Amino acid sequence: MRTLTVHYLGQIAYTAAWDIQRQLAVERSRGQIGDTLLVLEHPPTITLGNKARPDHVLASPAELASRGVAVVQSDRGGEVTYHAPGQLVAYPIFKLSQHGSDVGRYVRGLEESIIRVLAGYGLVGERVAGLTGVWVRNGAAKICAIGVKLSASGVTTHGLALNVDPDLSGFDLIVPCGITDRSVTSLAFELGQAPALAEVAERLIAQIGEVFALEPRVEALAM
Repeated sequence: MRTLTVHYLGQIAYTAAWDIQRQLAVERSRGQIGDTLLVLEHPPTITLGNKARPDHVLASPAELASRGVAVVQSDRGGEVTYHAPGQLVAYPIFKLSQHGSDVGRYVRGLEESIIRVLAGYGLVGERVAGLTGVWVRNGAAKICAIGVKLSASGVTTHGLALNVDPDLSGFDLIVPCGITDRSVTSLAFELGQAPALAEVAERLIAQIGEVFALEPRVEALAM
């Protein structure tokens, strides 16, 4: 079984994590490293994917500044989303040719990893036809957003954001993923209490390893 190298980055700015992803993606493309997973949190940040509509950021620049929310135009797929402490973010740097060479299948694999994590907490995670991510309560509430990018050399960046215990009011600043008729939720809200982020991270890493047939190994990041 191939190894999955896991780097914990703690809380890190979106742009700083993006720079790390790009460097690792180059190294993965050259075969200098194997499949790698970054696990982290972001400070309050709104990101716009390549399908985002600017009017889906509902708050004014002044309000965002007063709340300390950064806004970043990203190169990932998808629309507008929100990051904040208490949200578990995972960025796989994978060579897609070793995982079926199909972006749709890869995204389904990320969704499956989250569905299995939720099951461990007694929650039923679901897919919604025509939408990306993982939902609960018969598709009424989104608990995990997914947005990825595939480089010309076939290496993935960006990934998933699972709401463990973020301040959900931050999602009121945007139209999350361009969806107006469904809510956003978290593990803390659904369970009535928040599991430890470190515990959820361990479970997510294990499930990503199982779904993608990789053996996780945690290492310090040296760049």
